[in-house]
Amino acid sequence: MSTADFPFPVSTATQAKLAKLNINNIWDLALHLPLRYEDETHITPIADARAGIPVQIEATVIHQQIQFRPRKQLIVQVQDLSGHVLYLRFIHFYPSQQKQLAEGKVIRALGEIRHGFFGDEMVHPKIRTDIEQGLSESLTPVYPTVNGLNQPALRRLIQAALKHLPDDDTLPDELLQQLHLPPLLQSLKFLHSPPPEYSIQDLHQGTLPAWQRLKFDELLAQQLSMRLARQQRLKGHAAALSGNGHISKLLQTNLGFALTSAQQRAINEIKTDLAQTHPMHRLLQGDVGSGKTIVCALAAAIAVEAGFQVAIMAPTEILAEQHYLKFQQWFASQGITVGWLSGSVRKKAREKTKTELANGTMQLAVGTHALFQEDISFHNLGLVIVDEQHRFGVAQRLALKNKGSDVHQLMMSATPIPRTLAMSFFADLDVSVIDELPPGRTPIVTRLVNSTRRQEVEKLVQHTCIQGRQVYWVCPLIEESETLQLQTAVDTVAQLQLALPQLNIGLIHGRMKSTEKAEVMAAFAAGTIQVLVATTVIEVGVDVPNASLMVIEHAERMGLAQLHQLRGRVGRGSAASRCVLLFSEPLSDLAKARLKVIYENTDGFEIARQDLNIRGPGEFLGARQSGVPMLRFANLEEDLPLLEKARNLAPLLINQQPQVVRKHLQRWLAQRAAYLGV
Repeated sequence: MSTADFPFPVSTATQAKLAKLNINNIWDLALHLPLRYEDETHITPIADARAGIPVQIEATVIHQQIQFRPRKQLIVQVQDLSGHVLYLRFIHFYPSQQKQLAEGKVIRALGEIRHGFFGDEMVHPKIRTDIEQGLSESLTPVYPTVNGLNQPALRRLIQAALKHLPDDDTLPDELLQQLHLPPLLQSLKFLHSPPPEYSIQDLHQGTLPAWQRLKFDELLAQQLSMRLARQQRLKGHAAALSGNGHISKLLQTNLGFALTSAQQRAINEIKTDLAQTHPMHRLLQGDVGSGKTIVCALAAAIAVEAGFQVAIMAPTEILAEQHYLKFQQWFASQGITVGWLSGSVRKKAREKTKTELANGTMQLAVGTHALFQEDISFHNLGLVIVDEQHRFGVAQRLALKNKGSDVHQLMMSATPIPRTLAMSFFADLDVSVIDELPPGRTPIVTRLVNSTRRQEVEKLVQHTCIQGRQVYWVCPLIEESETLQLQTAVDTVAQLQLALPQLNIGLIHGRMKSTEKAEVMAAFAAGTIQVLVATTVIEVGVDVPNASLMVIEHAERMGLAQLHQLRGRVGRGSAASRCVLLFSEPLSDLAKARLKVIYENTDGFEIARQDLNIRGPGEFLGARQSGVPMLRFANLEEDLPLLEKARNLAPLLINQQPQVVRKHLQRWLAQRAAYLGV
């Protein structure tokens, strides 16, 4: 059957609702697993029910009334066969519920009992009146859904899908026996209708054989797809990029500093890749301030020496602009044309850049997503460099890659990716790691300070500037938000000017024009601005060695990677550097966890590992919004043994059982194939 068809009647309206849940066929329905379960398999006497634990009771309505104080609510009094009474309270209710709960009706109520004003009560319990149907034989699944598609309707659709699924497994029986895994269909039926002898707690733990099967299948699909993508790439025919080295040597001579051994190792790996006749697909990762940009510049030099063009893409205009200014500084003196392309570039300048890229007179183009717009064409693009690659959508990276024919790709990330994550999501990438900082970098001391002690921080700012150093003061928003109540950057400038009138305070934010931002950054780099108040536009790419203090307001609102990136803007010179994280109480558990990690760690890889634990892989990579095939069931930290089994099995299946590979990928990644290997 076609994977796009449902082999049973599903109305067009229902199909539209299912599509919002990314359900387009019966396999999608079968893999739409419950969020949680409810136990409707037995009745608990009211006398035996414990507070705080969901129970199902069966009782007769003995009284019903609507109260108007302290607010309008429906109060229903019920009594079971033991004579014990329970109150059911509904703050939101409809006339139909009043009829459903009329005096004398026998009902079942499912919910948590708690101690209320009148006695033991359930607030907004789930009510059933069809008690003649008997008790459920399995736990009741509760699914993620959308408006207009209720739980009973979704349950019926999923049960119909399970009945129509073919009973053929993608993996051979002997392999499943070796792996001690149950058949897939058996696993799915178990998870959708678990027997009552399993506790709800057990079902939410991923150690049950049924869960292990789904996790393994998902991990295997990803490992297979990445290995096949790698095989496909190695069959590609990219131009071998190797020049005479004159641009690279001159660039290194003019730097004024020697590369670290880690930087040298990375550039040698890239150089070897570029000399191949298949496209490079390499990730260059290193902590904040480890010197990734110069490695990328040397990679660009190799491509230009070979007579090819290079595109350098960054996620924000200010970061792209920083790269443009550095590449201009490094390459313009050698007669190499460096172009700048972003959404704010005026039409005349944009047309000039377009023409020079198309005819090949411009060798380097630096910019934002504007680089991959349809009207931009390159004469002979040989190398694409993508900075902070995880912040771009997959479709965006694919669009830039397609500007050339099998071009070499180099991706940069200052968000170190833990080993387990790299094994799964970047199995097709070769990885270069810059694991040492340039000499002379000073360690950054991090302090957590309650915002009630703001004046003390202002004195520290003054003291830092008196010593001839400079300060970043970061605010999360530029406009007042009624919901978040965050301090704006504009107000912060006014407050600091009032508190520190002797200091020159500047402001930079995302809504400023490109030329305005460049002027402010130039003034800060030159030292004429002592305190730079900024939104998080300075998160990456800004390099001012004289800045030794970073103050971050509302640090509790920011993610770990962002905090680490911001902290990395200081500590770039010889002076002792500090990062002050201002927070406001009360703190959520998530905020406490983040602040604890950033306070206790300076190693970006350890921060990334803990960030993965806190946020999960999708949020960590910024991939949930970008279309990357996400892991829905497996947890990369908990399921490392399964991941390693999948990684070891993938090449064996590809070599020995290609029909199994095709079947497995069709089932798991049928509609995502276009994004594999990007």
